Amino acid sequence: MLEKKAIEYEKVVLIGVINKEQDQEKVNEYLDELEFLTYTAGGEVMKRFVQRVDVPNPKTLIGSGKMQEVEDYVEKNDIGSIIFDDELSPGQQRNIEKQLRCKILDRTSLILDIFAQRAQTSYSRTQVELAQYEYLLPRLTGLWTHLERQKGGIGMRGPGETEIETDRRIVRDRISLLKKKLLKIDRQMETQRGNRGSLVRVALVGYTNVGKSTLMNVISKSDVFAENKLFATLDTTVRKVVIGNLPFLLSDTVGFIRKLPTQLVESFKSTLDEVREADLLLHVVDISHPNFEEHIASVNKILDEIDSADKKTIMVFNKIDQYHHQTIDDDDLVTERTTKHFTIEDWKRTWMQRMGEDALFISALNKENLDEFRKRVYDVVRDIHVTRFPYNNFLYPEHLDQY
Repeated sequence: MLEKKAIEYEKVVLIGVINKEQDQEKVNEYLDELEFLTYTAGGEVMKRFVQRVDVPNPKTLIGSGKMQEVEDYVEKNDIGSIIFDDELSPGQQRNIEKQLRCKILDRTSLILDIFAQRAQTSYSRTQVELAQYEYLLPRLTGLWTHLERQKGGIGMRGPGETEIETDRRIVRDRISLLKKKLLKIDRQMETQRGNRGSLVRVALVGYTNVGKSTLMNVISKSDVFAENKLFATLDTTVRKVVIGNLPFLLSDTVGFIRKLPTQLVESFKSTLDEVREADLLLHVVDISHPNFEEHIASVNKILDEIDSADKKTIMVFNKIDQYHHQTIDDDDLVTERTTKHFTIEDWKRTWMQRMGEDALFISALNKENLDEFRKRVYDVVRDIHVTRFPYNNFLYPEHLDQY
């Protein structure tokens, strides 16, 4: 990995809005995530602007005074891009670009850009391209300011086809072609999945950057790309894993994120077939993140969208080595105790207690509590295998000393 100083980062400004759905604290958290996304895409955040907007401006989302403040800062500091945390309508994006005279993106277009950078296989590149075209189609209006193209000759008099209509037709044709290509690849991958034999399938799911690929590398002794950036993994990786003497298939899938673009959910649903067809889900959670409970809710929402919410799931709370809680002094009678003051033991006594053995606390990086993790996964996978193939039970006698 290149050092940050060896890369020329683009100067970026972030803009967030406070409304009835998100307060100041929530907006700051979203902007922290947006800054991490920006860094992943190759940008350096120079400044953040936040405005309370009860009724969004239909033309520019934010008010004219804040727009003027942003414009002054952009001109003085040679800013290359402005990124909004909330999705902009095509009209708003066009109006803002006209006033600020620089590149305008929203969270959706930023995530699409990162996916385009990270896609390695033909399959994931096709999925990203489809999502980009579906995002681009309603935004073509402002890209062309040419005159209509005239066509002469008998029967061809009149305005003819405008540049924008031509481009829309080209984009629609391209979307249709990509969808057909994905259907073809889906059939090929379905055949591949069908040829995997009588092995139990386990899938790693979770928010982006929670350590799924690191855990995959540790338990499968493989070399899946892992990096402390968002969406380091786009292409699903499947490895055969043996715990004790019990083999099963383990797949590492794309991470989820809040405000995940609808286009990406739709185009990546076929990638998530690995999740849909899994017998067991390992839901990896970064317990060191202050808002990990919201991350869990975001992942569960997407699992519900792909009809996988009712699958057998083990919650794997990762990064316990990085978990730090706030403390309250003995003589402090003012500060109210919240979840920010919980130790891991405190968390275990909350709603996590209802999960019993299906809540595990590990550190994949430091390999803490991995024996307990392997034993639990072994027990569940063995139960699934014995239920599905009762006459093959003799092939997998228990070896409790070989985890």
